[in-house]
Amino acid sequence: MSGERNVLGGELEPCGTDPMTGFYRDGCCSTGPQDQGSHTICAVVTAEFLDHQRSIGNDLSTPMPMYDFPGLNPGDRWCVTARNWLRAHEDGAAAFVVLASTHERALDIVPMAALREHAVDVPSDPGSLSSG
Repeated sequence: MSGERNVLGGELEPCGTDPMTGFYRDGCCSTGPQDQGSHTICAVVTAEFLDHQRSIGNDLSTPMPMYDFPGLNPGDRWCVTARNWLRAHEDGAAAFVVLASTHERALDIVPMAALREHAVDVPSDPGSLSSG
C-alpha cells in the first residue's frame, strides 16, 4: 500500500512474494484495522524461530490452504506479528528482520534496538547509506 512507512522512515518496501506474504497477501507488511495481530515485521525465518513459534502455539510450518498459507521453510521471508517476534527475541530465538520492509507500526510493540539487533538489510552504521 503506497504511502506506508517503514521503521527507517522511508517508503515501506515489499517483504516477499515467494511465498506471497502480508496480512493482505500483497507481498508487503502493510497493516490496517483488520490486522488485529499487527503482521508488521518482515522476518527471514530460521529453523530455530519456526520451532519457537510452534512451541508457543503459532505453527508457521504447516500449510493452511484455507488462509492461503503455504507453510514456511527456513530462509522464507514472511510478515510476522510484532508480539510473537518480540516473544521470540526475548526467548533468544528471534528471526532476522528486513528493516526496509518492516512497517513503522511494529515500533508500537517492538523497540527499534531489538529490530536493529537482528537486521539483515542495513550496515551497522546507517549513516554510511547517505550519498556523499
